[in-house]
Amino acid sequence: MSPWRHAVRRFARNRPAVAGAALVALLAAGALLAPVAGDPLAQPDPVGLQDRPPSPAHPLGTDPFSRDVLSRTLHGARVSLVIGVGAALLAVTLGAGVGLAAGVAGRRTDQLLMRGVDVAMALPRIVLLLAVFGVWREAPAAAVVALIAATGWFQTSRIVRAMVLALRESDFVLAARALGAGGPAIVRRHLLPHVAAPVIVSASLDVGNIILLEAGLSYLGLGVRPPTPTWGNMIMDGKDVLLTAPWVALAPGLALVATVVAFNLAGDGIRDALDPRAGAAA
Repeated sequence: MSPWRHAVRRFARNRPAVAGAALVALLAAGALLAPVAGDPLAQPDPVGLQDRPPSPAHPLGTDPFSRDVLSRTLHGARVSLVIGVGAALLAVTLGAGVGLAAGVAGRRTDQLLMRGVDVAMALPRIVLLLAVFGVWREAPAAAVVALIAATGWFQTSRIVRAMVLALRESDFVLAARALGAGGPAIVRRHLLPHVAAPVIVSASLDVGNIILLEAGLSYLGLGVRPPTPTWGNMIMDGKDVLLTAPWVALAPGLALVATVVAFNLAGDGIRDALDPRAGAAA
């Protein structure tokens, strides 16, 4: 049985991880079906439908502007999932690329890249993002993804570099080099398959953190700007009516918590499934 198939079987036996993956799939389905719930920007009656409780017409109620909370929550899921998954994939791609370059290059290049990573890791991420988005108030969603990814790949690069440094002197790599394999072929055939597991784990665990980070930025009025619905700005809209219309903030808040927990459970399950020690124990 291949290692990847064995990892899938271990993941399937991890009930919390399967529950997390199922919840992620449910959230993704809800995001895809968001248009069915209606227009998240529609304000049919700003006076008569203001802060209305849940009803058959509006299953999660309405907000202070008479907008449907269910529709806005589902459309907010689209924003959160796109930014979370997109930024995580971009971050691990950057981190893996820098880590591979540092691991296979000479000592001077390695030192240069890693000292740059050390300096970048010393900068407080949230402060840097607040400063950038505070100046760039109208940043599009693509820029939000790029900037979050650009400040979140450093740990992945260190992990990949450490693995490459350990692997490049292993017997199978030395044998491939002795048989005439060049550097690109060794990286593609022998190093990348071994660093794929930690990269996948890093990406799966990063998604929840990035979604939480984006929600915090949106709550502060940064990142993705209104009127685009995000869970962060929905919670911001509901903070002033928390006692009289708690559903306005409760729906996106619960969705945010559920999403972060789901990705963390799934990420932990992927980490356990791909852990060689877990495989040896099984």
